[in-house]
Amino acid sequence: MSGSPPKPEISLRLLEIFDAMMRSGTTVEAAEQLGISQPAVSNGIRQLEAQTGVTLFERLHRRLQPTEEAVALHEDIKPVFGLLRGFASRAQDMRQGISGRLRVISTPPLGHTVAPLAMRRFLKDRKGVSVAYDVRRLEHVVEAVQSGNADIGLALGLERHLAVNIEVIARTHMVAVLPKTEKSVESTVSAQTLSRGDFIGLEIESRLGQMVRAAFERDGAPYNPRVEVRYCATAAVLVTAGIGTAVIDPYTAAFNRSIGIVERSFLPPIEVPAVLITRKGVPRSRLQHAFISEMRRALSDFQASGLQTGSEGSLRDEG
Repeated sequence: MSGSPPKPEISLRLLEIFDAMMRSGTTVEAAEQLGISQPAVSNGIRQLEAQTGVTLFERLHRRLQPTEEAVALHEDIKPVFGLLRGFASRAQDMRQGISGRLRVISTPPLGHTVAPLAMRRFLKDRKGVSVAYDVRRLEHVVEAVQSGNADIGLALGLERHLAVNIEVIARTHMVAVLPKTEKSVESTVSAQTLSRGDFIGLEIESRLGQMVRAAFERDGAPYNPRVEVRYCATAAVLVTAGIGTAVIDPYTAAFNRSIGIVERSFLPPIEVPAVLITRKGVPRSRLQHAFISEMRRALSDFQASGLQTGSEGSLRDEG
């Protein structure tokens, strides 16, 4: 109705001053809570009383005593400030990297081996953090990071890409894996040697498969896999079954040694970088930095342990 008086426009700041006064009881304490001056608190209360037309505090024995109306009004706004304090606390936890959600996607060689170790360490002291974790093929990893559906991607063998940022976080070499029944005691195995027996190859459409085939060609060895598979882990299982030999990444080899394979250095060497994939133009959060740090540490531990050269032990047992 045109004759109705306009509703007072009460700012959140005035309500914040009122809430602080109700919780502390003095203008001095309220000012300290809010980080403002004592006169600013007094002025805020007077302004709120003027806008509402309600007396909120009365002076009693040199203290401001809340009126019954103030108590009733404060009950109405208490949930709001509880939410705001929770929001501020959660935001602070996010800034400090101890709360929030991280989305990680990886190709199988890292996703099924070193990355879970990094994740366990990452989550250990971050009770307020959750992780969305997926293991997919390389093209899906890149697509997820580029579209913003994942914060961090992990992969092997990819050193450049126009659509995403690529950062090498470790370098190692592909290895030859043989059944434990294999009589060879040589510390290295060549492409020529592997080509003379039953060989399990990685599909040529994959980046690692292309790298293995190129190594055979460099050695002048025919590349004629008896069986061709998509993943290094599948190749390791087939080697265990005695179907043939294979060349796979050292992470998969180390984590599958206990199921019955022998690992040897492969010639000619195939250097394979472990890479971090992030979205272009997006700054990294504290959670991302923390997980990346743990991933670097896990890869460093792997290399320091000597697992890629065939020593006994497993990162599964690392504490």
